[in-house]
Amino acid sequence: MIHARKLTRRFRSRGGDIEAVRGIDLDVEPGQLVALLGPNGAGKSTCLRMLTSLLAPTSGTAIVAGHDVVADPAGVRAHIGYVGQRSGAGENFRVRDELVTQGRCHGLTRAGARARAEEILDLLELRPLAERRPGTLSGGQRRRLDIALGLVHRPRLLFLDEPSTGLDPHSRADIWEHVLRLREEFGTTVLLTTHYLEEADDMATRVVIVDHGQIIADGSPERLKGDLAGDRVTVVVRDPQAATRAAGIAERITAPGEVTVAGTAVTLRVPDAGAALPEYLRSLEAAGVPVSTAETFRPTLDDVFLTLTGRSLRESGSRAA
Repeated sequence: MIHARKLTRRFRSRGGDIEAVRGIDLDVEPGQLVALLGPNGAGKSTCLRMLTSLLAPTSGTAIVAGHDVVADPAGVRAHIGYVGQRSGAGENFRVRDELVTQGRCHGLTRAGARARAEEILDLLELRPLAERRPGTLSGGQRRRLDIALGLVHRPRLLFLDEPSTGLDPHSRADIWEHVLRLREEFGTTVLLTTHYLEEADDMATRVVIVDHGQIIADGSPERLKGDLAGDRVTVVVRDPQAATRAAGIAERITAPGEVTVAGTAVTLRVPDAGAALPEYLRSLEAAGVPVSTAETFRPTLDDVFLTLTGRSLRESGSRAA
């Protein structure tokens, strides 16, 4: 569905050219749900805008839904859905009328556009809102309408730029329910950006992390967390001397450099915390090192970014991405 090579975008500024996207290679296969993560200014939205033909790349190539974003931008737009950060609905027409107008813009006949609007109203559970104007809708209802507008022409590839930002937890869950249903029932391929790491961790089949305009990690959430961050086991012992002994024992069961000591707490980075903890506790007991408490921690995508860059995604100019 998406095949991009060396995709680059430079912007001119008073201080010289700025490379917002720096030679990104990206392939997205049909049916995937890909979350594009990174701090503000990393190049996520710029990348989306190039892939949707809204912004011409400075260099590189991208074939999206079988069409070149530079040579055939109209072909790209005819075969994708795009939901930007701002609402695409007007304020003066009813929800049903907005959907019909969108269908007409995509070349449907008047009757075809009306029929498709009725289908979309049911698909995204908007029928009770069909006679209301967008300005009277809640944030979650309006976001569902935005997604509906992006689906009128039945695209197989849907781009969502921060679809749930600013919504309350209930509305966020509602949006995700509909997105996941689109993928399950219709095989829709989804590429999205999000400011919520938990969404990407729980929902995405694949996570692509971007920093300074380049892809620095790409894989399933579980693989990235396992390979790049790892589980952690932390035990608290009686005193610093016991912690030194516990750290020495820990170094026998994990790789060099994966053990840290903070006061009386010893932390190990391991591939599988559930398997490592019992072995470690048995070794400590055999050595006569009493343990006060023991905990295991699963890594997050923020831990992955921290491992890769030395800083947190949450502290890099974005709330959670």
